[in-house]
Amino acid sequence: MEQYIISAASSARDLAPVMICIHDLLGRLPVTARSRDHPGVRIEDGKVMDEAYTGPVLEEVLVENATLRVRPSRGPYKGIPVVVAPVRDNEGRAIGAIGIVDVTGIFDLAGFMEQSAEIRRQVCGEDPSLLPTESSAAKR
Repeated sequence: MEQYIISAASSARDLAPVMICIHDLLGRLPVTARSRDHPGVRIEDGKVMDEAYTGPVLEEVLVENATLRVRPSRGPYKGIPVVVAPVRDNEGRAIGAIGIVDVTGIFDLAGFMEQSAEIRRQVCGEDPSLLPTESSAAKR
């Protein structure tokens, strides 16, 4: 019987089966993982792309022991929103990190709403409210 152990010393081979499962569960979004002591895996398109992977955000999460939502400044996901969370032991210490591409972060809703409001002001003037002859149902 094969065993895969998730620990501070887990290897890429220990992490790969769990990460492939997570990759499939997330609709094949790219995923990454590493243990505290060893580089890990990067999985894309159903395949392990790298068995000695580490990334700046994975490393930062291991140090800070906190979940981060950022756009990395370097590496294969440079400029792409990612979410990386620590894997903790029973005492709360970070023993590993798992990351995914954050598809929700690609759409900056606040920025979109701000741009939308500015466009409405440009088209409708300072008061983009409904005209007396318009109903709110017509706007939906």
